[in-house]
Amino acid sequence: MGCCISQLAAKFAFFPPSPATYQVKKRDDGRLVAVSTTSSMPISGAADDSSLDVLLVDTKRGNKIVAFYLKNPYAKLTVLYSHGNAADLGQLYDLFVQLKANLRVNLMGYDYSGYGASTGKPSEFDTYADIEAVYDCLQTEYGISQEDLILYGQSVGSGPTLHLAAKLPRLRGVVLHSGILSGLRVLCHANFTFCFDIYKNLNKIQKVKSPVLVIHGTEDDVVSWLHGNGLWKMSRDPYEPLWIKGGGHCNLELYPDYIRHLCRFIQEMECMTTEIRLKKIKQTLRLPKRSDTTISTNCCCQVKCRLPNCLNCSKVSCMKCCFWPKCPKWKPKCLVCWKPSCLGCSCTLPKCSCACPDCSCACPKCSFTCPKCSCACPKCCCWSVKCSCW
Repeated sequence: MGCCISQLAAKFAFFPPSPATYQVKKRDDGRLVAVSTTSSMPISGAADDSSLDVLLVDTKRGNKIVAFYLKNPYAKLTVLYSHGNAADLGQLYDLFVQLKANLRVNLMGYDYSGYGASTGKPSEFDTYADIEAVYDCLQTEYGISQEDLILYGQSVGSGPTLHLAAKLPRLRGVVLHSGILSGLRVLCHANFTFCFDIYKNLNKIQKVKSPVLVIHGTEDDVVSWLHGNGLWKMSRDPYEPLWIKGGGHCNLELYPDYIRHLCRFIQEMECMTTEIRLKKIKQTLRLPKRSDTTISTNCCCQVKCRLPNCLNCSKVSCMKCCFWPKCPKWKPKCLVCWKPSCLGCSCTLPKCSCACPDCSCACPKCSFTCPKCSCACPKCCCWSVKCSCW
């Protein structure tokens, strides 16, 4: 029952342009080019444009999807763009060119199964297979690792974007443009998740470890702003969001704040070092501090040392910097070796051959005196004066 409803939901979720706005043709030299269906001209404007690679990528579900790879010689990072509904690569090419130039990135865009010149029919799991195949292509064909990759998902594209982001722990960053909490939540405001819901992004975003930038229009009448706000609040590493006042669902690129905020995010991701990333990961994990070692700020040697625990109270103290431990039951055995001993644990002070047989006092011949009152035995056999500190 759930599978049938899920297939029904998919029919209402995907609206590929019909007919497609481009076709893929092979030149005499074997190179693929994308040609507009209206003008029969290459959509890049030049048939020999070396900055655009048109690719046919095989997915694990048996489909062939079309991908555009736009190269920027000054790029440090690569953006993998998952577009929204009712659009294909032919309509998005001009936007890709602008993003490539303004953000100074390489950009990979692709059409889902059943969109544009891609084969198959669109579905939730087909889009998952599509983005995984494109990511594998970036790794094998262009040598791009997840550390140098930013995933960008617009509208329904936030589904496959978060699906892949949850599997890549070292991803550089994620951008959610008019993203959705889930498919059915776009139609109705539900506080619980149905088993047949599609694109359950509210569950997957909590598994994303990289910084997440959320962009959403406050007047979006297709996907409510509450979706973007919810995704931002549930992110483990949220970046400063961009709420475009008055922005709708398909016009956010027209606002100056859009490209300005996106540029700042890209620049900060470029400057993010491995050390900074590790610190952020430790903060998100909230690892407890180790308590078995310590260092005293007043210690002259500034050397970390393992401090002993009292068998009764488990209190610790630095014996080198503080003459007596904080625990009142701790007494030193020997002033030379500094080994501690607890009198409450049936430990006794060291004896020598001339010690008193009646009591467990030490002999002044051993240079053992009370460090608090400096009392010592005037005779060799016993203490004549004792203080309360023994």
